[in-house]
Amino acid sequence: MATSRLPSIDAIKGIGCIAIVLHHLAFYGPMSDVVHQAAPQPIDWLYDHARLAVQTFLVLAGYLVAASLAPDGRPVQTDPLSLVWKRYKRLATPLLFAVALAMLITALVRPWFVHGSLSAAPTVPQLVAHALLLQDLLGFEALSAGVWYVAIDFQLFVATLLLTVLMRRLPVAWVGAFPALVIVLAAASLLFFNRHDEYDAYAPYFFGAYGLGMLAWWSARSSFARAALIAIALLGGAALWLENRDPIAVALATALLVGIAGQRGWLERWPRPGILTWVGQRSYSVFLVHYGVVVGFNAVWHALFPAGAWINALGMLAATLASIMAGAVLYRHVETRPAVLGPNLTTGILVLMVAATLAIEAIG
Repeated sequence: MATSRLPSIDAIKGIGCIAIVLHHLAFYGPMSDVVHQAAPQPIDWLYDHARLAVQTFLVLAGYLVAASLAPDGRPVQTDPLSLVWKRYKRLATPLLFAVALAMLITALVRPWFVHGSLSAAPTVPQLVAHALLLQDLLGFEALSAGVWYVAIDFQLFVATLLLTVLMRRLPVAWVGAFPALVIVLAAASLLFFNRHDEYDAYAPYFFGAYGLGMLAWWSARSSFARAALIAIALLGGAALWLENRDPIAVALATALLVGIAGQRGWLERWPRPGILTWVGQRSYSVFLVHYGVVVGFNAVWHALFPAGAWINALGMLAATLASIMAGAVLYRHVETRPAVLGPNLTTGILVLMVAATLAIEAIG
C-alpha cells in the first residue's frame, strides 16, 4: 500500500467517492427501486444527500491548488501553458477510458435493458466535446455521470492559474493581496452565482467551495492563518444566512474541518494508512469509472433478480465493490501513467472500445 502524505485528505476522498457511487446506485435503479420498497429511508437518504460529497471534492481541490500555486498566499512563478496541459492530461486521460467503458457497456445492454439511466447512442461531435471537456458548455448530453465535475475542475484550475499569473504582473506590493482576491471571488460565488442554477456549467458557480478550500490551506500554512480561518467562517456563515443550502453547509464544514486539522497537525498523522486511504488515493478513478459499472450491474442484476429486496441490496453492494476495483485498475494502468496514450496496447484498447461501441450502436 502506497504511503499517504496526508492520510486525512485521502480518507475524506475515500468516503466521498464511496458516497457518490452509492448515490448513483440509488439514483439510477432498478436495483435501488426494489430495495426502496422494503427500506425507503436509506435509499431516499442516498438519493437526496450522498451527492453532497461532491462539495468535499471541490473544497479539497481548492486546498491542493493553493498548496501548488500559492503555498504561502503569494503566487509562485509558473509556466502556465505547461501547467494547463499537464492538468488537462491528468484529468482527461482517465476520463477518456472511463467514458469509453461506459459507452461500451451501455451499447451492450441497450437491446435488452430499457431504462432511463442509459444515455443515447454517442455521436462524433459529442465524443469530441467530451474529450475537450466542453460537453456542458456546448449542450451535449453527458455520456457518464462524472464528466461535469471534471470539466468544472479544469475550469476552476485554469481560472485560478490565470489569476496567479495576473497577480505576478502587478507591482510586488500587490502580489500578497492574492488571498484577498480569492475571498472577494469566493464571496461573489457564494452570495450570487451559486444561488442561480443557470450558472452551474461555469466555474464561478463553484468557486465558493473551491475558494474555501484555498483558505483552508492558508489557515494552517501562512502568516495570516487565523484570519484565513475567520474568513472561512464568515464567508460560509454569510452564505447560509442569505440562503440555507446544504451544499454550502457541507463545503463550510469540510473547509473548517481541514483548516483546524491542518493547524493542529492532524492531517499528516491520522488515520493510519488503511482501506479508506487506499480508496482515497484512487478516488478520482473510482469516481470516473463507476457509472459504467453501475449501469452494467443494474442491467444484469435486474435480468437475473427482478424482485427481492435482500438480493438487490447485495447487488448494490457488489456494484460498489466492483466500482472500487475497476477504479483501482484504471488508477494503476492509466491515471498514474502520464504517457499512457500513444502507440501501445493501452491506447489500442481505448480505440477498440470506442470502435466497438459505434459498431454496436450502428447495428442495433
